[in-house]
Amino acid sequence: MFMAAVITVMSLVPVFAVEEGEKRAVIGADLSEDKVDKIYQDFGIGKGDVKEITVTNKNEREYLEGLVSEDKIGNVALSCVYIETMKPGYGLDIKINNIKWCTEAMYKSALLTAGITDAKVIISAPHPVTGTAALTGIYLAYEDITGESLDRNAKEVAVEELVTTGELGDLIGSEQAVEIINSLKEILDETAKMSDEDVKSEIKRIAEEYNVELTDSQVDRILKLVRSLEGLDVNELQDRLKGYADTMKTVKSVGSFFEQLGEKIVNFFNKVGDFFSKLFGGKKTEGSKT
Repeated sequence: MFMAAVITVMSLVPVFAVEEGEKRAVIGADLSEDKVDKIYQDFGIGKGDVKEITVTNKNEREYLEGLVSEDKIGNVALSCVYIETMKPGYGLDIKINNIKWCTEAMYKSALLTAGITDAKVIISAPHPVTGTAALTGIYLAYEDITGESLDRNAKEVAVEELVTTGELGDLIGSEQAVEIINSLKEILDETAKMSDEDVKSEIKRIAEEYNVELTDSQVDRILKLVRSLEGLDVNELQDRLKGYADTMKTVKSVGSFFEQLGEKIVNFFNKVGDFFSKLFGGKKTEGSKT
């Protein structure tokens, strides 16, 4: 079953002027034909409906080697990606299937770092995989659509972020891990002026806000990511993040509203039930026994 989430991300300075409705399918080079057919079913399209790109394990290793363990990289390319560009302001609509380690939120955050916004993305595999290699497929598709290369540094930092967030998520939960990293993104202009020790203190402070206690090694890993993020266009990254954060607040607000509304409706019918129970509960129906 697919898991889905939609986040609207307003990018004040888009990386490229991407036309709406461009579509690509990226297929792992080591899949058999029957598994490729199943992947296209997952995408909801037929083989040949869109331009197909092949991704190899060598492509994946270009970004993953040195960042993740061999068991997460593997020796074959199995992750597949479908991407469709949307109009500016649409956001990132991510669906995943058979991805056991990376989450929708992790992908969204990493794609924002890489400079990819406003797209529908489906990530699927024939059987459960970690999903770390999927970013490579997304990069290939997006660059084929635009005809230009994404910033090399941004792509590498996005992979580092995905891996760091995933490892942190193993211990504290992926949602909290993403929130901690995004909270740090919001203050990159400040951390750039801080010493390593001051940034570590800030990392611990933010973690405490989420009731999370980090080990020294975890703090060191996050510090390394923060320093990598500081090397990107911080203003542009924070613009994207602001859109992400504003939408999350809206989603939570709407969710809270409907939750409260639901409780009121339930309480109303409970009261109605109590009323009729009291009204008829004490009366004997014909033929009843005392």
